[in-house]
Amino acid sequence: MTAPHTQAPPDTPLYCATLPCTRAEADAAAQSDSPFEAHEPQPSLVASETADGWCLQMWTDAPPADALLAAFAALAPSAATPPQVEAIDPIDWVTLSQQGLEPVTIGRVHLHTADRAGEGLSGQIVIRVDAGLAFGTGQHATTSGVIAATLQRARTHSPRRILDVGTGSGVLAFVAHRLWRRARIVAADIDPVAVRVARANARQNAIPQGQNAGQVDWLTAPGVAHRRIAHRAPYDLVFANILAGPLVALAPSLAAMVTKGGQLILAGLLQSQARGVIAAYRARGFVLVSKSPSAEWPVIVLRRARPCSRATAIRAARHGRAARSARAVTI
Repeated sequence: MTAPHTQAPPDTPLYCATLPCTRAEADAAAQSDSPFEAHEPQPSLVASETADGWCLQMWTDAPPADALLAAFAALAPSAATPPQVEAIDPIDWVTLSQQGLEPVTIGRVHLHTADRAGEGLSGQIVIRVDAGLAFGTGQHATTSGVIAATLQRARTHSPRRILDVGTGSGVLAFVAHRLWRRARIVAADIDPVAVRVARANARQNAIPQGQNAGQVDWLTAPGVAHRRIAHRAPYDLVFANILAGPLVALAPSLAAMVTKGGQLILAGLLQSQARGVIAAYRARGFVLVSKSPSAEWPVIVLRRARPCSRATAIRAARHGRAARSARAVTI
């Protein structure tokens, strides 16, 4: 379902520990801000539903120590077996991550991988996304839901400044560029590997890269803690397809990036987490525009009702450096 974002070089193996769990344990793990706070570097945690039920996966750059495995096992007391650890070769992971992925059509957006192009129709926005060590091919409900919400915005809005927080493979920035060719777009991810992948995907799709109008500026940054993000603020449209915990933690700094009347599209959270995420942004001057009412992975669209100044955004970006634990998870 979700995918690991690690700091390992592309030619080193990753390690995946898997643990069966209940749906309640999966929800609790997904809502936990930092279950491995005592362990550095912190691993990536994934909760997913499989054909056999729910499971947790913990991704690390090195073989996990016994203490870390014990902390991981504590997240699923129902498990009858200890965590199973497997070394994943990065080359094999790239292959597995895209094997069998069918093309995806969301409204007038057609997404495909290199080996499965499908047939884009005349007038469609056709984008090739090779996820590799970053993720976001449009297969998951969060990414497709954000794209659908963005297409709705395109009917009535023409944003000039756009920010994509947790860009992963870059797909949301690509869609935004195709919809608004003259917009200035900043796309950031905490994971430098994801940023390299996104840049490569941008070249494959002939997306101009740079800091001018009609270009995408790719940055490695935790949350919004980067001077170029702050100095481009405030933004007319902001995407944040990450986890519920970071969405709440980043609320003060992320909210300050949006201009009055601008919109914020949030995803990566479960339906059970939506109320808390919405409350965090309502407290900072946003009103709810829409929320997927029944989807397991809802997409939340909010509009800023109060004005925001560039000075406020710069201060928020500086304070945002305290939120470096926020993990980007584009899915």
